Amino acid sequence: MSTIPITKRGAEMLKAELHKLKTVERPGVIQAIAEARAQGDLSENADYDAAKERQGFIEGRIAEIEGKLSASQVIDPSTLDAGGRVVFGATVDLEDQDSGTAVTYQIVGEDEADLKQGLINIGSPIARALIGKEEGDVAEVHAPNGTRRYDIVAVRYA
Repeated sequence: MSTIPITKRGAEMLKAELHKLKTVERPGVIQAIAEARAQGDLSENADYDAAKERQGFIEGRIAEIEGKLSASQVIDPSTLDAGGRVVFGATVDLEDQDSGTAVTYQIVGEDEADLKQGLINIGSPIARALIGKEEGDVAEVHAPNGTRRYDIVAVRYA
């Protein structure tokens, strides 16, 4: 399995979710299954079926997070020294050439991406267009609605 890049913040978020699943969600669903079993006939017990389905989801998510964490390469953006180039973890200030709109994005892993917070997935079209570029370069993003050009105003590692 190849390594999965993730920021330090993203790894902490996954660890917190894993802890919650193991210490709160898993015991809660085990209790719900026990209560449903106590009601008798399991063949027509909707509470039992729902609890078993929830248990399957929780166990699947635990396995998924553990797999991601074991294959992850944690990158702390504040320790990067990429010589001003855009790399994973970098925060990039951009200006749309057509509209003049300024935006700021940080390039993060798949599980951390949240466009509303300016966190974009390393695999997104805009992140792929930015990787390797430097301040002053122009990034062309090929999106479904056409090609957009962004001036790279600044690159930070914070």
